Parts: sequence; structure tokens; C-alpha cells
Amino acid sequence: MVSKSLEEYLKTMYVLKKQNGNVRVTDVAKKMNCTKPSVNKAIYNLKDNGLVNYESYGTIELTQKGEDLAKKTLETYDIVYLFLKDVLNLQKEEAKEEAEKIKLAINDNTINKLAKYVHKVLGLRNLDCNYDVNQEKCRSCVKRTTAQI
Repeated sequence: MVSKSLEEYLKTMYVLKKQNGNVRVTDVAKKMNCTKPSVNKAIYNLKDNGLVNYESYGTIELTQKGEDLAKKTLETYDIVYLFLKDVLNLQKEEAKEEAEKIKLAINDNTINKLAKYVHKVLGLRNLDCNYDVNQEKCRSCVKRTTAQI
């Protein structure tokens, strides 16, 4: 199991890959406002966990396992953000800030229950289909993408 901070690095790498097509240490350091040595340390920890492939001074590639964990991290943020913004009616910026903090502390069981609640309240779809943040099932049919938020 990787730490929440390593999940953040992984999520950032995934987003950068989607935006730019490739990811380098400098890109991650700039996006996360941290040093290159910090990114390198995280990369080697992620590599040891089979989440990325990386050779010094090359591009960073997420493994399938790494991509799945990055997607899960983004999904968790989306669910918490929707709850804060659309259910509790927080302002958009405040909801973003709070969602970032909360997603670091929430466990899978809680996020699964929160997802079912959020989707039911917002009328997106009834998630009585064994929704699980660790599975791909249901995500494509019920998730509101970040672009829609």
C-alpha cells in the first residue's frame, strides 16, 4: 500500500500524461510546486511498488496498476467535491480546497457509501449495483467528469 502523498504524485503524473502526452520529473515538480529530488524519491518509491516505469532522465510511464490507482484517486476527489459543492452548497473554490484535504483521509468503505449517497441525491443514478471505488464498474455510466463540474 502506498501513502496518500505518493497517490498525489501518481495522480499528478496521470493528469500530466493526459494533458501533455508524456511526463518528466520537471513537469511533476512544477505542477506540484516541489523540488526535483522530492519527485525523484517519490518516483523510485512508486517504481518499487510497480506503479511506474522510469529510467533516469527519461519520461515517466504509469503501469496499468499505477493508472488504476491514479483514476481511483481522481474518482475519490470527484465524489467528495460533488458532495461538498452540490449537496452542502459550498462555493466552488472552497469545495475544491476541502475535497483535496478530505480525500487524503477518507477510506474506501466511506467513499463507496458517500458515492452512493451523492449519486442518489443528485439523481445521477441509483448505485445499488455494488458500486466500489476500486472497480471500473459504474464509473463510466455515472461519473460526472471533471470537465462537467
